[in-house]
Amino acid sequence: MLLVEDDELMRRSFTVALERYGYEMEAAADGLDGLELFRDRDEGFDLLILDVMLPGLDGIGLCRRVRETSLVPVLMMSARGDGLDVVAGLEAGADDYVVKPVDTYVLVARIRSLLRRATYAPATLGTGHAADEGPSSEGEVLVFGDLTIDTAGMEVSVAGSPVALTPTELKLLLEFAAHPGVVLERHTLLRDVWEYGWDGDSRVVDLCVQRLRRKLGRERIETVRGFGYKFRR
Repeated sequence: MLLVEDDELMRRSFTVALERYGYEMEAAADGLDGLELFRDRDEGFDLLILDVMLPGLDGIGLCRRVRETSLVPVLMMSARGDGLDVVAGLEAGADDYVVKPVDTYVLVARIRSLLRRATYAPATLGTGHAADEGPSSEGEVLVFGDLTIDTAGMEVSVAGSPVALTPTELKLLLEFAAHPGVVLERHTLLRDVWEYGWDGDSRVVDLCVQRLRRKLGRERIETVRGFGYKFRR
């Protein structure tokens, strides 16, 4: 796991705490060093924890650079509570965020949730229908118009072209695909996809939906005002 945090005391504190939980840690003090560590590690990292305010290359810019080549889970840390960093980080491709100061048990809970998503294996999503009537299922391949979801191979394509999704985006898509035509409320998605056992920030849902729309087509996921989202058959 890679931690990029410019505050030396906080960097050491997080590193020691997470190592006590059994995580193998590497750390960097600025964005450029973090990017170099990320690129130089042949076996890659299981997860990145990026502070937003970093010297050299800030966490948002670092997240964008990482997303150019990798779908590794990314957790952003922000010291601001006004939401600007949150939105910018999630739009850059982060999967989740925490606001500093953060208790270790909260940080570990978010890490565990992200790592579970990265190794997510969905249950059977149902038998579906014929392709001309809506979604169909052939074994573990779901078809929604020009959208194909291979739940065994964890691969998604639109009109035959593969689409790269982060683990969080993929789990959100699978949640929608399991309930086509059903309105899913934001708090339900926070619970089932992000595994929040408490009220969470619905912006993580909204911005992840936006990213899915950019990749799959805006018409695929419908906003139901005042309630949540509905996946079109």
